Amino acid sequence: MSRLRWSLLTFAACITTTGLWAGTLPDPILDETQPAAKKETAVLAGGCFWGVEAVFSHVKGVTGVVSGYSGGDKKSAHMGIVESGKSNHAESVRVTYDPSKITYGKILKVFFSVVHDPTQVNRQGPDVGPQYRSVIFYESDQQKNIAEGYIRQLESAGAFRRKIATQLAPLDGFYQAEEFLQRYSERNPTDPYVVQNDLPRLEALKREFPELYRSK
Repeated sequence: MSRLRWSLLTFAACITTTGLWAGTLPDPILDETQPAAKKETAVLAGGCFWGVEAVFSHVKGVTGVVSGYSGGDKKSAHMGIVESGKSNHAESVRVTYDPSKITYGKILKVFFSVVHDPTQVNRQGPDVGPQYRSVIFYESDQQKNIAEGYIRQLESAGAFRRKIATQLAPLDGFYQAEEFLQRYSERNPTDPYVVQNDLPRLEALKREFPELYRSK
């Protein structure tokens, strides 16, 4: 189903029967330890990249957010192919951040708390298909270990009503999406899809993470 085909009823059912608004999650026990790099990146997929990008654009310590495709090859990294669900790509977001201000573990906490519902399989709300699956594309052994550890921690704590469906996969490539898809929620705040699907995530970020939220 294309993101342009949605209904308010479907969205309402999503937020009331899944773990999207599961409440405050614990901090990761395993996290980065003061990396020397001045900037790091995290590549995450959690449904339509408009909402994922919108949330991380308002997180303190994040210096850049780009929507794109990961999981498939360069030739198929185009919206028309990706939306068919046959490209192996997931709509993804590359988050560039300052590790002296926010850690990878904290980024994952935001990802699991307010960005998307990690218990959904191949869908987020009205968007259905493998291109909308939940994935953490790790770039190093450290990122893999932190992500694996946090998923185990959340499962052990019973943080969600259903099993976490988020996949872990090595990052083999990130392909930037078409320009008209970048910063879509910011440039189209009255779009009905944005109003019903993306803006509530920003409100959740502001509510759940007031210390991290920044207006743009």
